[in-house]
Amino acid sequence: MATFANQNAAFCPPNYQNTKMIQRIQSVFLLLLALAMLSVLFLPIWSKTDPATQQTLVLSATKLASSSASPTSPAPVSTWPIAALAAASAATALFEIFQYRNRFTQLKLGVVNFLLIVATIGAGFYYSSIGERLLNIKMPGTFEAGFYLPTLALLLNLLANRFIRRDEQLVRSMDRLR
Repeated sequence: MATFANQNAAFCPPNYQNTKMIQRIQSVFLLLLALAMLSVLFLPIWSKTDPATQQTLVLSATKLASSSASPTSPAPVSTWPIAALAAASAATALFEIFQYRNRFTQLKLGVVNFLLIVATIGAGFYYSSIGERLLNIKMPGTFEAGFYLPTLALLLNLLANRFIRRDEQLVRSMDRLR
């Protein structure tokens, strides 16, 4: 049996162990998290239309601007903190995938990512409240897909951390058996 294992090791590519570890379920969750947070950069987060003037405000990750260029439209507001937080969260998730050998580091990065995602959601609320005050206070705005993606990312982060913790418990239980 030992010779069979040694023969199979000769046929494995040199980075087989690395690719095998990256294919864990938590790595899939972290990759989906990174894609969701990168999507926030390109999708609208919030919008509001004034039926009286047909003026529309759209909040994206980089600016809060009116879609019409009328003289009564408010000046665009820079919302770069949303973009910075979303990009930082995506980068943290991608970095976390490749820290599979150190599960404690992965868990710490998961906590950092949790804080970044919550801050992204908070920044979205903050800038949408600014937009609410800029245009017809009586009409409510609507949250778009870019607002709900950080919530999905938060769920994916919690699932990834759960499976990372489960891996750590499995490794500890195997150490007890030795």
